[in-house]
Formats: sequence, structure tokens, C-alpha cells
Amino acid sequence: MRPGGGAADTPGWTSRVVPNLYPALGEAGGAADGEVDGGGPAAEAGAFASAGDPLLESRRAGEPDLFASRPARGAHEVIVNAPEHVTAMAELSEERFAGAVAVWRERMRTHSDASYVQLIVNEGGGAGASLGHTHAQLYALPFVPAAVARERERVGAYRERSGGSGLLGEILVEEVRRRERLVAIDEEAALICPWASRSPFELRVAPRAESASFEDDTTGAAMIHTALRLLAERFGRPPELNLWVRTAPHGAEHFHWHVDIAPRLAVKAGFELGTGVDINTYPPERAASDLREALGQ
Repeated sequence: MRPGGGAADTPGWTSRVVPNLYPALGEAGGAADGEVDGGGPAAEAGAFASAGDPLLESRRAGEPDLFASRPARGAHEVIVNAPEHVTAMAELSEERFAGAVAVWRERMRTHSDASYVQLIVNEGGGAGASLGHTHAQLYALPFVPAAVARERERVGAYRERSGGSGLLGEILVEEVRRRERLVAIDEEAALICPWASRSPFELRVAPRAESASFEDDTTGAAMIHTALRLLAERFGRPPELNLWVRTAPHGAEHFHWHVDIAPRLAVKAGFELGTGVDINTYPPERAASDLREALGQ
């Protein structure tokens, strides 16, 4: 994005996008599409297979594939949010922040043929960031992740059961009524600490009007910026965090996009990893109160 024009790779750009140097997804026809070892029963059995080895026997018809996989095709991009060398988006001006989010949306629309487009931001080494300069990453996936598919099904089931109501929309109405976990609200979006938050100071930004696709909407950027600034205010500096956009999968008729933010303030230990049950030592109601105080409300 170069509003004033000028030559490539010279000052004057506001955001830029490049392929990831170490992509998690490869283009069709690349090495990811081929067999690593050439395939075939002998390769599966290994070099030490001998006659009579059961690993060399052909698979029986109807037997389930215990080790199913598929090529990692797709696109993996790095979106450089701004030319200023800051490590956290909370440090960007409102204009720069809004411009960065607009580029996120443009790149997501560019990959609209993908089954799912995942946009993330990692800030800090503990959150998985390998670059200090503020940036986002985009993954254009050839499948719908299980967590996204489950949410899509829950949204559809609730709409059918309630006679057409949106699940997240009704949650927002109730959160505004109760105000216990509501942090901020403006004409476009609401900011809440979700019920049963998985970790301390987890935040969710959602548009007040139901909108399926983040990339096709124009609202919410200011509230996302507010969320990040409040975290920086609460902790004296921007904490390490992960941010991700949950948007409608390709072809989903009903959905409600939202942006989730999870500061890295706690470590998942053996219980959480072994059971899948999270222990949150800082209730969302208390976190919301702290952030409202930081907002001056």
C-alpha cells in the first residue's frame, strides 16, 4: 500500500505483504504433493522388511486408514502492519491501525476461494513471534479446521432451535444487559471478557450487527485497537499475546465473525494438557472490571 506513489522498496509505503519465508503451506505441485519415500508397501515397511512381514501385506478392503494425511497446500503470507518499527499493534496510531486491518481484509478477500482463511497476530517470543516488527500472518487453508466447523454447526443449530436468532448476537445482548463482563461498546462493536474465559484477560471483539465474514465487513477496527491499548495500559506495556480472526468458512450461510485476543499470562501445565480442561485463576468478571477502570469507566 503506497498512497503517495513512488518506487518499490523505497519509503512511503504504509503496509506490505510478502510470502512467508518458512511457509506452513506449499503451492500445488510442490514437494508437499509428493511421496516422501516413494510410497508403496515396501517403503511403508522400511528397509528391513523381510518375506512374510505383515507390514508388506496389502491392506484389507474397508479397513480404516489409521494414519490419514493430505498435502499441505495453500498460501501463507506475512502482512507487515506498518513501516514504523514497533513490536506491538497497540503502539500504532489509530490511522495506521485502521490501515493495517483494512489490508488484512483485502488479503483475506484475495483468497476467498480457500475453504478457510485464518488471520493471526503473534506478539512476543513467548507467543510464537519470530519477528520483532509488528506483523500479521494469513493462512489460506484447503479445509475447514475442526474448531471452526464445530462453531459453524453450533451457530446453525441455535438458529434452528430459536427460530432464526443468532447465537453470538444474543450473547452480546445479554452481556450488555448484565455488564459484568462488558469492557467497552461503541456504535460498531462490543468488547467483552468471554464467559468461562480459558485464560486471564482473554478478550473478544464482535460486531453489534451480525456479520458473517470479517473480510466483507468494515467495522470493528477501532474496538480491536481499544482492546490492545487497554491491555497495554493494564500491564504497563503491551503483553505478549495471540490474536486471531474467526470468520465464516467458505459457503457458510450464517455466522458471526469475532476477534479473540489471548494474552500470554499463564502457562498450560500437565492438567490442562492432559484433560483439555483450562484453569483460569483470574475470573473474566474481575478482568473486565480492571479493564473498565483502565478505560476510565
